[in-house]
Amino acid sequence: MTGFLSVSCIREEPKNAECDIIEVTVPGDVLNREPNISNSKVLLIVKNNQPVTALAPEFVLSPGATIEPPSGTVRNFEFPQTYIVTAEDGKWHKDYIVEVQRNNSINLEYDFDHVRHIKALGGVCTYDEFYEPDPSGKDALVWASANSAFALTLQGSTPETFPTYQGDGGVDGGKCVVLVTRSTGSFGQRAKKPMAAGNLFFGKFDGTNAMSNPLAATHFGIPFNQVPVMFSGYYKYKPGASYCVPDADGNLVEVPGKTDMFNLYAVMYETSAGHEWLDGTNVLSADNPMIISTAEIPDRQITSEWREFSVPFTYRQGKQIDPEKLREGKYNIAIVMSSSEDGDYFRGAIGSTLQVDMLQITCSE
Repeated sequence: MTGFLSVSCIREEPKNAECDIIEVTVPGDVLNREPNISNSKVLLIVKNNQPVTALAPEFVLSPGATIEPPSGTVRNFEFPQTYIVTAEDGKWHKDYIVEVQRNNSINLEYDFDHVRHIKALGGVCTYDEFYEPDPSGKDALVWASANSAFALTLQGSTPETFPTYQGDGGVDGGKCVVLVTRSTGSFGQRAKKPMAAGNLFFGKFDGTNAMSNPLAATHFGIPFNQVPVMFSGYYKYKPGASYCVPDADGNLVEVPGKTDMFNLYAVMYETSAGHEWLDGTNVLSADNPMIISTAEIPDRQITSEWREFSVPFTYRQGKQIDPEKLREGKYNIAIVMSSSEDGDYFRGAIGSTLQVDMLQITCSE
């Protein structure tokens, strides 16, 4: 009789290296609107009469990740609290600041002097994330961009090689934001998304939708409890050499005689349950009932010198701001800028460059 030794080899699947907060909820009727989650911060907007000394946020994380303190821990949110998310593989972790605000006003002037460097793809590349501090030095606002999606193309390494970064030579000699329309290389060509316009906006970029539905990936808007009357600032703009559109295979095809143009505008809109932001499909739609007023530059120019603009918020027909809804925090405001106005459809000119500085929202007394 012959004996056989049977050996079964099972290869263990690699563990997940992602360490992100995906969703946040707070038990009870506490929040005024959906949490705003960025790469390193979570902003919870609570109702005006809500005590914040004993809240217990619950988190949905990247598969296999853990969070410390654990989800559901009761904490005092009179001050921002730090959470550490550790990936399933144990090698990567990320610190998140979770801050609670009531319907407070945001900063009304933006000079783009403040950035933090975000490491993507395990530190292979680094890009800029813009933020605005309050008088105490805490983050009052974190700007959103699609830099995180561009990282997947492997076309960027340092902040200056990404579509959105901090540049020198601002209006007052300091810093400014620079937006550049970039090629997405072979990765983008295969995905039929051969370019990425530089963009920056109030709101959140939903990376989970970036490839399947890019227009829905931009969630425009943050809470606002004042009445805006004027949008002003400075810009420079130089279009790229050749305006192109993608063909069916994702190749860029030049459109003779067409010149690229930028976008820079502000929108005030009303929110409701299930409709808490605007996106690329409806942010300026003429028939969008959410929109209350817009501020759009009527004579955008190609210019190598800083050009000042000041445009009023114009109310849509039949629209006005309800003082009670304003007090209840039912309105959002969005500032949106892009180096190619058709960039969300992957149309534009590689190299188009928009610089923006010293933005301001003026409100009525």
